[in-house]
Amino acid sequence: MLRWIVIFLIIALIAAIFGFGGIAAGAASIAKIIFYIFLVLLVIGLIMHLARRA
Repeated sequence: MLRWIVIFLIIALIAAIFGFGGIAAGAASIAKIIFYIFLVLLVIGLIMHLARRA
């Protein structure tokens, strides 16, 4: 999942360099959404791991 975040951030940076503002904003917002989903899944996974361990 982190791989997709990096890919969309690279697309956003390249699009911003070439002046495609809409594409850059879209790719950056997709990267943000995927990043937040990753954080939620990470927290859930850590909680589940700690609950199983106890």
